[in-house]
Amino acid sequence: MRQSLRLSLAALGTAALSIASLPAVSAKPAQVAQGSASDLGVMSIQLKDIVTPQVGVQAQTQAAGTPNQAGLGGFLPLVIGSNSVFYADVLANANFSDWGNSSSIINTTVAGTTISTSSRLGYRWLNGDRSWMYGLNAGYDTRPMSTGPSDTGIPVYASRTAFFQQAAVNAEAVGEKWRFNAYGLIPTGEVDQQLNSVYKGGVLTTVGLDAGYNVTPSLLASLGGYYQNGDVDDDGNPEVDNVGILGRLAYAINNEVSIGANLSYDASFDTRFSADIKWRFNTNGGPGKETPKSNAAIAALTSTPSNRDVRVHDYRRLIRGRHTKRG
Repeated sequence: MRQSLRLSLAALGTAALSIASLPAVSAKPAQVAQGSASDLGVMSIQLKDIVTPQVGVQAQTQAAGTPNQAGLGGFLPLVIGSNSVFYADVLANANFSDWGNSSSIINTTVAGTTISTSSRLGYRWLNGDRSWMYGLNAGYDTRPMSTGPSDTGIPVYASRTAFFQQAAVNAEAVGEKWRFNAYGLIPTGEVDQQLNSVYKGGVLTTVGLDAGYNVTPSLLASLGGYYQNGDVDDDGNPEVDNVGILGRLAYAINNEVSIGANLSYDASFDTRFSADIKWRFNTNGGPGKETPKSNAAIAALTSTPSNRDVRVHDYRRLIRGRHTKRG
């Protein structure tokens, strides 16, 4: 597993460097002066008028190793430069029970209500003609998880609330049509924990890369791949060690509200569908009074970083010398 993790982190580093070095069309001052009125408008924007604190709500349905949840979030610019911003972004979500008898972590249903948190510190900057935004961020996520009965029909008792956590790193690039996102989620603390009398659960290391394309100014389609590893069994071998694909459609209803639909597949979780909604508004103006963004790169300066969930997978522990599992 250590070797797989080193290879995964090396792949993430390569992807991050690739994103940071994406070719961007730069414009000389003379060329900008001869550009269109919209080009001149973009260059004349003062970022301190655009990059302002944002607050709002977000919600999403359960997916591959993640719960149904809803909560509050906020974006806070700490230092705003002429072409860059250093910022903090924090989330707090209430995690809810799984739908019916369908486990989001494979065997054991998530039950009750717990509060998860996510924090990011990041730096974003624009290229010379402000046609691309580049960014790096890192942070820490927590997830207390209460469990209920299994969805396998196996009776369980002594259910407990486990506490999982992870570190996260992310590199991003956003242009008018294309956007790229490389990320790594690295478990910390007690990675594998007993959930009840039968099943253990473990946080997954996840490394991924997504590529998105703006079909229209409001509709974004993206496709990505990820590698996941973790949930060590009684013999010290990972229950999860495979790759998956993730497709997403996101629609911006207006400057504040966006909705999304996600479809993923991998050998551990099979096919999973989820939906989400985000509403963020400018604290200076309130809902409905946001300053319109001039292009996708500038709009991305205040966007919420993605990949904030602690992903968990569970397996059946060794009983009387026989190991059985599902997923």
